[in-house]
Amino acid sequence: MHMKTGVEQSAYAILLLNMLPDKAVLPGEAISQQLGASVTYFQKLLRKLVSADLITSVPGVKGGFKLKKRPEEIRIYDIYIAIEGQQTLYSSSGIFNDMLELQAEDQCCLLTELMKEAESSWKSVLKRETVASMFDDIHKDRFKTKVESLQLWVNEKMVL
Repeated sequence: MHMKTGVEQSAYAILLLNMLPDKAVLPGEAISQQLGASVTYFQKLLRKLVSADLITSVPGVKGGFKLKKRPEEIRIYDIYIAIEGQQTLYSSSGIFNDMLELQAEDQCCLLTELMKEAESSWKSVLKRETVASMFDDIHKDRFKTKVESLQLWVNEKMVL
């Protein structure tokens, strides 16, 4: 399994939006620059997050993005689904059936149940973690000075 960098960038973009005061927005270009992403690629990610009702787009000269939901309501799994979609991680290609020359009525895949269980476990971990829990983690002692600098950057780039 290989997750696109868009999931990581989207999670951290939402973390930045969580640092905004009420009624403020952060321009998409500023977010993409902070995350080192191409502006055009990042705009596509932001549109996916808007479509998933995780963030809101405010148009205009003083426009930008802000959270649509409270950080406690945004699960990391929601961000993953918004960017990657609902597809399952494993799909049998029928190798086992071909090896054993199984007929249609006998076909199975030994890995299918194992992969479903692994995917279920993986999803449950992503579902229990939220933007709020990530935000709490970055405010622990080892990140404190860096988070303060990041907050200053957000304050400088935000639009009221």
